[in-house]
Amino acid sequence: MSTTQSSTQETVEQCEHCDAKTTHRVFVTIITESDSETNAEFSREPYRVTECVQCGTESRQRMNDV
Repeated sequence: MSTTQSSTQETVEQCEHCDAKTTHRVFVTIITESDSETNAEFSREPYRVTECVQCGTESRQRMNDV
């Protein structure tokens, strides 16, 4: 699985682990979901990744599922 990452920005969002609104690093990354090299170019999907600055918890959301 390979990834390509965009620039990182920070925003205030609810953190489930901290149970509070905290600063999060947010970026969009492209993840190749197929382990096969044959069809890898057709299995790339954008994900929104957030990381809580306070506790380090990371979450990913597939953008095509939004």
